[in-house]
Amino acid sequence: MTDAKTLNALRATGHRVTPQRQLVLEVVETSPEHLDAEAIYQRVREKDPQISLATVYRTLAVLKDMGLIEQSYLARNHAREYYEPVGAPEHHHFTCLGCRKVIEFQSQRVKQMRAELQRELGLDISHACICLEGYCRSCAAKRSKTGR
Repeated sequence: MTDAKTLNALRATGHRVTPQRQLVLEVVETSPEHLDAEAIYQRVREKDPQISLATVYRTLAVLKDMGLIEQSYLARNHAREYYEPVGAPEHHHFTCLGCRKVIEFQSQRVKQMRAELQRELGLDISHACICLEGYCRSCAAKRSKTGR
């Protein structure tokens, strides 16, 4: 169940705390993996078979606007949005083109780049979204053995 602080944040912004919103937020907050709207929908339906995909999409939009969840992309084409709870340290994503594994990473260089852009251009960067694609160590080794 989502915590009282989160529920109070919903109420404070004039949003009703519905069982559906609680379920969607709970699924996002407790998932150890990256979930898109369809995966969230499937998990929420296990607890509420009556919920619609449209309700999940509307709820994700509300939660995102409130700053309770973040939307990210794991590939350059931005074909699919993934959702994560707010509050984790800023991180970025590497997606293996071979096995599709997603690796989260943090980088001091991204922090340095942000500081440099702020200093040089006067930018106030609130969020950096970086997704890298390539081959993980295992897939790269397989590719080098086959000559691809």
